[in-house]
Amino acid sequence: MAGETSWISHYDDRQRESGVFDSFLELGEEGDKDATAVSLDVILPDDLLERILAYLPIASIFRAGCVSKRWHESVNSERFLWNLSHVLPQKPWYFMFTSSDEPIGYAFDPVFRKWYSIELPCIGTSNWFIASSIGMVCFMDNDSRSELCICNPITKTYRKLEEPPGLKFSDYSALAISVNRESHIYSVAIVKSKQVPENFFQWDISIHVYNSVNTTWVTTLTEVLMGWRGGDESVICNGMLYFLVYSTGGGQPENRHALIAYNMSNRSSQSLTRSFIPIPCSLTCGRLMNLKEKLVMVGGIGKPDRPDIIKGIGIWLLNDKRWEEIARMPHKFFQGFGEFDDVFASSGADDLIYIQSYGAPALLIFDTSHKQWKWSQKCPVTKRFPLQLFTGFCFEPRLEIAP
Repeated sequence: MAGETSWISHYDDRQRESGVFDSFLELGEEGDKDATAVSLDVILPDDLLERILAYLPIASIFRAGCVSKRWHESVNSERFLWNLSHVLPQKPWYFMFTSSDEPIGYAFDPVFRKWYSIELPCIGTSNWFIASSIGMVCFMDNDSRSELCICNPITKTYRKLEEPPGLKFSDYSALAISVNRESHIYSVAIVKSKQVPENFFQWDISIHVYNSVNTTWVTTLTEVLMGWRGGDESVICNGMLYFLVYSTGGGQPENRHALIAYNMSNRSSQSLTRSFIPIPCSLTCGRLMNLKEKLVMVGGIGKPDRPDIIKGIGIWLLNDKRWEEIARMPHKFFQGFGEFDDVFASSGADDLIYIQSYGAPALLIFDTSHKQWKWSQKCPVTKRFPLQLFTGFCFEPRLEIAP
């Protein structure tokens, strides 16, 4: 497998260089660490030690691997990785980078509230399409759309995928990925949208699905929509592919956005037109995400008389085909976030939602389980050019998952 390496070996090679895991070594007093290691080494058998270590956050696991030779071997064993796959999910991290040509940025760990420098594998620039699920992230070239790969950003393992036929000729594309937590089998879906020649109101929509078992692409649906086109926003939740479509006029719908739900497990005849789900209000933009196999949307709320002007940011959960508003950004955060930015980046996993302004490295976090808003620690990334933008994505840090 291309780029395959054990995470411990990768760490050993890079620990004295600047990089993601250097900060993991900031442990406090050496004497305390050694005393803990000795006592546990005496008391705990290997299998129990590995099970305990599997419950640690990712940063602590890397620290544990540097405590002693025994701990190093424990966190690199197959049994430890098996234990790791059966414990509670790691808190999702958020990777932020700038619009420069170098896809190097910083990942925020919400457990330790720290930023770590990470160099991503197999991505060209920050404007590539990005989708994530569990511990894997999928990248697709935004310009030529001829490069497609899936990777684990923590271990740096990756695999390049063949592109589906005709992808580079589409006007709009939306990328989504779904990983099975138990089997690690994954599916990648791409929604292509191409304007019908000489007809602005008709758009050819096609759905292409890649499965890691048979390693092939299958075109599962092709349909022409009237007055709606696809975009770049999609996500897979519980076997359903959801993607946003955008009004092209011709009928003046109440809202400029709509949601389409497509059942990926049922390849019988499905009509996208009959799968429309209305959006709860007029939006300036919408961001879709999978939180514990539930579809969540973060949207910029447009003014009734000026739908292109943002007046707030809301979060909705889709129950069946009905939207339930679960939170609205308080005004004090909305002001600090950038109340004049009608579009923004947002992604999430588990019970955390990250919202980021394109114009600054400010990162706001909403905890859905505690209904709490808070700012992250200040990101080290800096603005080097007047028109430089900031963007990012959320991913779950895992060690045991590889493409």
